[in-house]
Amino acid sequence: MTDARDETDARDERRPAGELEAAVMAALWAAGAPLTPGRVQTELGSGLARTTVATILTRLHEKGIVDRERQGRGYAYLPVQDAPGLTARRMHTELDRDTDRETVLARFVAQLSPGDEQHLRRLLEGDER
Repeated sequence: MTDARDETDARDERRPAGELEAAVMAALWAAGAPLTPGRVQTELGSGLARTTVATILTRLHEKGIVDRERQGRGYAYLPVQDAPGLTARRMHTELDRDTDRETVLARFVAQLSPGDEQHLRRLLEGDER
């Protein structure tokens, strides 16, 4: 016989970790204030177990993506960066994984849309509008 916790845990395991992390980050950004794991769980409203949410927040903290502050006996979490900042950080992480940075950058630029290429040129020239 399975109980509700087993069913919730089984649902949690079927989701990719990146999807869960993205959902947790979206809840933190929307809140605009530090949230406890229980509050994140409520904001998500997806039936995730509180322990699953707490584990995701702990992993995000270990990665340096969220900060935490003591709140009672536990922690409340807040994002370190906004969504664009986090995307830029991920791009840097990917770039740092390859030893041939020049080729990676060249291929990245070659795959940009014309509009993105023009915007990148303006940024590099220091003429952001």
